[in-house]
Amino acid sequence: MKYTELKDKSIKELEELLHAKKAELFELHVKLKAMQLSNPNEIKKARRNIARINTAINAYYSSSVE
Repeated sequence: MKYTELKDKSIKELEELLHAKKAELFELHVKLKAMQLSNPNEIKKARRNIARINTAINAYYSSSVE
């Protein structure tokens, strides 16, 4: 998921996506602890996607304030 894709989404869509990605990250951590995760780099990708979504949300709020 790229930031350019996220810029066009509404704030509600971004917050729903953020919630879903956080749940996905939690599941990945559980799988990692249970030794069921085949690719540990998925955790890194999930964390970066969450950061991108947070950046888009912050950009939305900072642009609406000005």
